[in-house]
Amino acid sequence: ARLLPLLRDLRRVIRQVQPDLIHAGPIQTAAFLAALAGFPRLVSMSWGYDLMRDADRSSAMRWLTHFTLKRSAALVGDCEPVRQQALKFGMPAGRIVTFPWGVDLKHFSPASRWESSLKELDVPLRLLSTRSWELIYGVEVLAEGFAQAAQQLEPGKVQLVMLGNGALAGTLRGVFTRAGVSEQVFFPGQVNQAELPRYYCQADLYVSASRTDGTSISLLEALACGTPALLSDIPGNREWLEPGTQGWYFKDGDAGSLAQAILHA
Repeated sequence: ARLLPLLRDLRRVIRQVQPDLIHAGPIQTAAFLAALAGFPRLVSMSWGYDLMRDADRSSAMRWLTHFTLKRSAALVGDCEPVRQQALKFGMPAGRIVTFPWGVDLKHFSPASRWESSLKELDVPLRLLSTRSWELIYGVEVLAEGFAQAAQQLEPGKVQLVMLGNGALAGTLRGVFTRAGVSEQVFFPGQVNQAELPRYYCQADLYVSASRTDGTSISLLEALACGTPALLSDIPGNREWLEPGTQGWYFKDGDAGSLAQAILHA
C-alpha cells in the first residue's frame, strides 16, 4: 500500500518528462519502483550490497531482484562479483556493464606522503579506518582485532584513527575501554574530502573489515595515496589487492585473524 503513492508519482513524472531512459538503483528499491512503473528503457544500477547481500536474504528479496532485472534493459555494476550475482538472477551477460568506481588522482595521490615519510623507527604503527560505524562495515571486528593486537605489543607501539561516526559508537568505545587501549585510539569525527588525503598519507596502514563491498571507494583512495591496505577477504576486495604487494587480507569476520595480520604488518 505504501508503494502506490510513489508509483503514481513516478508514472506522472514519466508522462511529464518523457525521459529517454531511467537510471535507478539500488535494485530492490529505486530500480524496482521504475520496473514496476513499466518503463521499458530502465538502466538498473547495483550498489554492491543489494546484489551481494540483500538479494539472497529472503524469498521476497529474491523475487524483487528477479522482477527488476528481468525488466531492465541494462545493468551497471562496479565489480565482477556483482556481475556474477546478476547472471545468477537471470540477467543476460550482454546487457551487463561492469564499470568500477574511481577517485580523482589529482586529489588523492602520494604527494603529501613524502612530508611524513622520514620518521624515526619508534613512531607507532598508525592504522586508519574510514568506514561508517555500522554492522555492514564490520567495525566491531576491527575494534576487537585492534584491541587484541595492541595488547600483545608494548604500549604506544600501535595507534588506530577511526574517522566518521555511526550507530555502533558505544559498542566500539566499550571494546577499547575494556581492553585498556582507549589512549591508542583517536576519533577525529567526520572529515571532508579536502582533508581526507592528509589522513591517508599519515597512515601506515588502511584497514577495512567490511562484510560486503563492491568496488570500495575508500580503498581506492587509500591505494591512490600509496597507503597499504589490510582488508577482509571478500570477493569485492580481491580485484584490487595482491597479498604482499598492496597489502594483506584477513579472514572475514575474524578478529583474531585481523589481530595477527596487524602484528604481521
